[in-house]
Amino acid sequence: MISSRSPGRALSTALWIVQILLAVTFVGTGLWKVLTPISKLAAMIPWAGQVSAGFLYFTALVDLCGGAGVILPAVTRIKPGLTVWAALGCAALQLCAIAFHVSRGEAAKTPFNALLVALSLFVAWGRRRAPLVRR
Repeated sequence: MISSRSPGRALSTALWIVQILLAVTFVGTGLWKVLTPISKLAAMIPWAGQVSAGFLYFTALVDLCGGAGVILPAVTRIKPGLTVWAALGCAALQLCAIAFHVSRGEAAKTPFNALLVALSLFVAWGRRRAPLVRR
């Protein structure tokens, strides 16, 4: 027999999995942008060599903050409501990335960004619907 708590537990498990995946993706991307020389980045993602270094490093900082924000408040239970805001920030960043790529005629490169928007919105919705208890 399935208990009435199963849907809550399933949602919680799904949220943790998605939060971990988002954190790894955003933090990893941020570190990659910061630690890889721009010339090497430009060979892999041409836009990195076509924007100012300041813009590139700004996106890296936003990636790092978003990745940390979707996981750290939830794990530490210190101000866990910040997870919702971080997830919304990650979604906004990816919507901006989609607009940026579409404006450059690179719409074909945006499906992963759209997936990140959906996953980020899922975390924002889920953590708002089933908030974690503060410590």
